[in-house]
Amino acid sequence: MRKFAETCEAIAGTTKKLLKIGIVAEYFRSRTVEEASVSAVFLSGRPFPAYDETTLQVGGRLLGQVLEELSGKSAAELSAAYRRFGDLGAVAAEVLGDSGRGEENTPGVRSAGPFDSAQGRLPRASVPTHELSAIEAENHFRRIAGARGPAAKGALVRELLERATPLEAKYLVKIMTGDLRIGLKESLVEEAIARAYDATLAQVQRANMLVGDIGETLRLAARGALGEAHMRMFHPLGFMLASPAESAEEALSYFEQASVEDKYDGIRAQAHVSAGEVRFFSRTRDEITESFPELPDALAGLPQDAILDGEIVAWSSSEEGAGRALPFSALQQRLGRKKVSAELMRRVPVVYLVFDVLYAGGELLLERPLHQRMRIVDELLAKGIYHKGHDGARRKTSLGAQGMLAFGEADEPEPVRVIRAPFVRASKPEELEELFTAAQARGNEGLMIKDLKSPYTPGRRGKSWLKMKRELATLDVVVTAVEYGHGKRIGVLSDYTFAVRDGERLVNVGKAYSGLTDVEIAEMTKWFLEHTVDDQGFRREVEPKIVLEVAFNNVMKSDRHESGYALRFPRIVRLRPDKSPEEADTIERVEEIYQRQDGHGQ
Repeated sequence: MRKFAETCEAIAGTTKKLLKIGIVAEYFRSRTVEEASVSAVFLSGRPFPAYDETTLQVGGRLLGQVLEELSGKSAAELSAAYRRFGDLGAVAAEVLGDSGRGEENTPGVRSAGPFDSAQGRLPRASVPTHELSAIEAENHFRRIAGARGPAAKGALVRELLERATPLEAKYLVKIMTGDLRIGLKESLVEEAIARAYDATLAQVQRANMLVGDIGETLRLAARGALGEAHMRMFHPLGFMLASPAESAEEALSYFEQASVEDKYDGIRAQAHVSAGEVRFFSRTRDEITESFPELPDALAGLPQDAILDGEIVAWSSSEEGAGRALPFSALQQRLGRKKVSAELMRRVPVVYLVFDVLYAGGELLLERPLHQRMRIVDELLAKGIYHKGHDGARRKTSLGAQGMLAFGEADEPEPVRVIRAPFVRASKPEELEELFTAAQARGNEGLMIKDLKSPYTPGRRGKSWLKMKRELATLDVVVTAVEYGHGKRIGVLSDYTFAVRDGERLVNVGKAYSGLTDVEIAEMTKWFLEHTVDDQGFRREVEPKIVLEVAFNNVMKSDRHESGYALRFPRIVRLRPDKSPEEADTIERVEEIYQRQDGHGQ
């Protein structure tokens, strides 16, 4: 790990992209293929390959406790160091270096540095000077992942860090937290692999996309076998993203004819279907299948392996028989649950709205134009999806109606679970305006406008997919607490908890950290430091005098705050020095927005 850590320091020491790539490529060439393979995963900021579902389950609190034990520093000293660096890895390097664990130790052992027995800490045993390799570190990470309970995990983390120099510990901790923060993205690691092993970047990118393992990609590149990479099912690919369009005229200025769909207030989800097994993944590439147990059976009978792109939405049927998507606040009740009761499934039914396909029939379809992918989606669903019904009989899955952005209930006895997302084609701004108004009338956010000729570009936000959304509501709120930031915002108070008025008191409704300039953040930091009422270290409660205007996507019911509500995706629009805290918005205003967005007041 010494060479790895030194390489990371060199990468962090330059802002030049080509130099970073060159440093990584040279490091790969200097290592065995196996060690380079493990290092490629580490350099991508994770302890295990992307496809691997193994997790360390080691949080900052546990790491802090281990560092406190190993360094002999108090919790207050560690907190102060964290405020200086905003990075737990950098804290590890400093406090372990202060404890006498430098590179120049007694031959044969690394000295522990004394611990204060009065604080209940035991001396650390002497550790052999055998150099820790990346492969050994990866093996140790797997031992930590397999351990049960914080005590067992903490003991293994301590064992690993005891074997490391302060510089090695810095990067071991960074890998464990998943926050390498050296200005190196996985895309640059891909470029370094291409350079180190004389491959093209396109070959490396395609192989890594298929196998979901940058380490395996490196091994394939090292033996000139990138073309042998095959699709690894149940490894989520990146999602294609959309850019905002301010108007219908702007949207149609990028392409002549568009496919237009409603923009739903749900969860973007990728469905992987193979040999009767179905799993769903979110935009963060986390598996979310367990939150929606009624959906897999609806796709299990797909006639061939496929990866679909779509949206999971809470769903309701009106008295007229036309289905409609519900706001995110309804869907939120289903999120993060390992077990979903039949009662909750009945109360908050969901459907999967399919609008794209990434893989089908053994072929990766990303380079195909959208109009071809849409046809493949239609063909997949038209062939019929069969599943086992509640009575055990084999039935055809109910599919929603297509066309003209309207929905209809199927005649099947089983409820609708899968819907081919309705779409129309439009080429005139006035057509988009009409569709936009109709989408909002259905309670949806707005429109998705897509270039029919566009390929599917994972993880990219270009002008091929556009989104038109309704104007966001804003609230005037009062800052009640602040926290120190991370990365470039080390040492400044940039994360603001805010509240609205509930009679004579303030009740929190959210937290935001984006929207202000660096100058404004610096000025506000000075003010907050001078008007702190409770210094909690990393967090400070402050005098409730600063008013902000914040925008947000919608209001959700939440037990997190005393108010009973939380703003979804809040961001700061501007400071409002012209307003006093008494002029801030009220909890009644929040309730009004919540009622209106859910259609309760209509």
